[in-house]
Amino acid sequence: MRNPLEFTYWPETRYISNMSNVAFDVSEETLLALKLDERSATAELRMVAAVKLFELGRLSSGAAAKLADVPRVVFLAKLGELGAAALRQTEAELAEDFARA
Repeated sequence: MRNPLEFTYWPETRYISNMSNVAFDVSEETLLALKLDERSATAELRMVAAVKLFELGRLSSGAAAKLADVPRVVFLAKLGELGAAALRQTEAELAEDFARA
């Protein structure tokens, strides 16, 4: 079964010059439970954090893609794979937009 968080890492897409480093410890037990090595866990945790912050409205899709360190189009594709909506409008808001169109 394909891991829905698996993606191609594109180091050449890093254009951010001013970056902060946020680190936290992850136990070997957790890595074993996730069945991930350290590098894969880093990528997965970045993606999950980016998706959740996007869902909460704390980050735009572009900012979340930068956090996940993937191109925006890859981030948007991952949203669906992870069960997150790319649009944050409610059904009522969408109906109102269509009514005005």
